[in-house]
Amino acid sequence: MKCAAVIPCFNEKKTIATLVSTVLEQLPLVIVVDDGSTDGTARNAESAGAIVLRHEHNRGKGAALQTGLAHVLSLDYEWAVTLDGDGQHDPAAWPAFRQCAEQTGASLIIGNRMHQAQEMPWLRRHVNRWMSRKLSERAGRTRVCELPDTQSGFRLVHLPSWAALPLNAQRFEVESEMLMAFLDAGHAVEFVPIRVIASERKSRIRPVTDTLRWLKWWRKIDSAALPVFQTSRPPCETLSGEISGPA
Repeated sequence: MKCAAVIPCFNEKKTIATLVSTVLEQLPLVIVVDDGSTDGTARNAESAGAIVLRHEHNRGKGAALQTGLAHVLSLDYEWAVTLDGDGQHDPAAWPAFRQCAEQTGASLIIGNRMHQAQEMPWLRRHVNRWMSRKLSERAGRTRVCELPDTQSGFRLVHLPSWAALPLNAQRFEVESEMLMAFLDAGHAVEFVPIRVIASERKSRIRPVTDTLRWLKWWRKIDSAALPVFQTSRPPCETLSGEISGPA
């Protein structure tokens, strides 16, 4: 599996160097998209061995992912792992993602934190569950748990499939948009359990602004026709066993 990592960042100088070094133990290439940082994130990422792509101004997580994934695809990579730059994703979980893709043929593998939901901040946990329930219903699933963590940014993405999708989200609604676009196109999507690592910094999600933006996006897709997506294979959480990474 020819795979690189894409890490969208905004002012993550405290965590990015360690994260890049750790990811490079698992994968041959790390692309950091510095989304208008003002704190030396790009310098620290480069010193740790990453290739840094820079947005002059902050354009949002969705835009940063678009830049990073497109660049990896242009380098003839077939897959990309996406991780957040604040250190909340454990790169040691990478083998579980790879195993899931190999066993199921899925085009999008998403890390599921809901096995340790009690470790997530209360508001984020409940908003995540509400959004996951709405998206599960929209996708035509009969069991809500089949889309357990729709907001996780730790993902393995099949780049040729991704490149053919109509994706426009520029900010935090990108996770929902990507998931629904893969399902809409008939691609298999699976989840693997990952452990929850608390970020040392406060979340940059703005509860009111970003929720309103998500609802605006939701109203748009909720009025569009979407085929029912079904899978006959067991979920990767059954296949891959325990939560990835050290306890």
